[in-house]
Amino acid sequence: MAELFTYARPYAKAAFRCAQESDALASWASQLALLSACTQNETLKKVIGSPAYSSERQAQVLIDVVADLNPGQQNFVRLLAQNKRLTLLPQIAELFHALKLQHEQAVDVQLISAMELDSAAEEKLVEALTKKLSRKVMVRTEVDQRLLAGVVIKAGDFVIDASMRGRIDKLARAINS
Repeated sequence: MAELFTYARPYAKAAFRCAQESDALASWASQLALLSACTQNETLKKVIGSPAYSSERQAQVLIDVVADLNPGQQNFVRLLAQNKRLTLLPQIAELFHALKLQHEQAVDVQLISAMELDSAAEEKLVEALTKKLSRKVMVRTEVDQRLLAGVVIKAGDFVIDASMRGRIDKLARAINS
């Protein structure tokens, strides 16, 4: 898997530079995410992975499916097809997203709570995380009733487990050791 990211990195960086130059980071990010999703479709996987189709045909199929690609994005898809790298689109999209977050000094945060949080509580957590991480926080919330109470906050490798389930598990480990 790490090897795929190694192959994808130069393409993600090139796409990022192109997006920056055209002041279209958001457009490129959304289109790469959409292209990535398309490569996971079983029918499209067969076209992209088949030597029976020319690289031009493979690129055109993706361009037709994602109809609103700008000319630079279309050329990018054609380049990937020529180099037999269309299957790297998920990794390219992921690396592009990471570059975009770094550029915007932002971080994706997953907030998992035992119950639905009201907007005031969520805003308070976002404010605290913004201070703690010194970055703009992009929150994605999720409810997991198995936590019993509290929250788990994930931002990359940074994890805060303030859930009741986490405390019970920690207590159980302490008792068993």
